[in-house]
Amino acid sequence: MVYVYIGVMALVTYLIRVIPLTVFHKKIENRRIRSFLFYVPYTCLTAMTFPAILYATGSVPSALAGVAAAAVLAFLEKSLVTVAAAACLAVFVAEQVLPFVR
Repeated sequence: MVYVYIGVMALVTYLIRVIPLTVFHKKIENRRIRSFLFYVPYTCLTAMTFPAILYATGSVPSALAGVAAAAVLAFLEKSLVTVAAAACLAVFVAEQVLPFVR
């Protein structure tokens, strides 16, 4: 049964990629549509990743501490390693402090 699920997912993924190539023959000139299509991959990645981030730790508040630390450092244009390390450190500290706050 698992192979059926994998096959259906492969077919859907294939069709999602092939249908636009067969339907749209010309380059899309509309600026709004092009702008919308540019941000679709980032939006999908965020929609898949963010819920997983919230439940990857022992509690949602500690996950939010990690997200906040990562967001601030990413906004300040720090390196990926720095952002990831700071987020992990923020989660670790929040996990240590939260039992005493409750």
